[in-house]
Amino acid sequence: MRSDPSGPWPVPAGGGEPILPHGGEPSDATDPALETVRPGQPTPGRTGRVGPGADEGLADPDGAGRRQRHEVWMRRALEVAVTGPDSTGDGDADDIPVGAVLYGPDGTELAIGRNERELTGDPTGHAEVLALRRAAQRLGRWRLDGCTLVVTLEPCTMCAGALVLARVGTVVFGAWEPKTGAAGSLWDVLRDRRLNHRPEVYGGVLETESAALLRAFFR
Repeated sequence: MRSDPSGPWPVPAGGGEPILPHGGEPSDATDPALETVRPGQPTPGRTGRVGPGADEGLADPDGAGRRQRHEVWMRRALEVAVTGPDSTGDGDADDIPVGAVLYGPDGTELAIGRNERELTGDPTGHAEVLALRRAAQRLGRWRLDGCTLVVTLEPCTMCAGALVLARVGTVVFGAWEPKTGAAGSLWDVLRDRRLNHRPEVYGGVLETESAALLRAFFR
């Protein structure tokens, strides 16, 4: 299950998973019952529980914590944001430095992307969209089930929609984006129960480093 089963929820007779509210669906920021959750806060995986978030140190069987793995991947995304997709530093200086990396279910790096709107004149040239396109081309399919997209800035509505449509399993992002963010700031497209797919979302991973990169760009 995606969320920690602890909490004040009834357990079926004979044991098993607790019975969740809303017909067994995880709660999200679009749920009126969660009006006390402030904008930009990690969406509760279940009613009354804040998380999952960047501070959740769940251990994997190999001994590496989920948080530690996400931080390693985020540092790679920050590298892409600075150097560009070819690691030469040739990314357009006018493009906002946002980097994205898509990892396969086994942790293999499949594709990277850096904002290229100014470089290519493409309004859809966001880091996340470019990483999705390149990974789909490499794999020869549009479905990216079980993959993890790591990006240095909270996805916008366009990118969040693309992540849902691509069936990406997990989204990890760095800095929150209060103006356009669609993973908890303005909207929560990624965890809207009305959609047919909802990735796991971890926000605020290396938030300080990601925000510092953006502040330096706009200075």
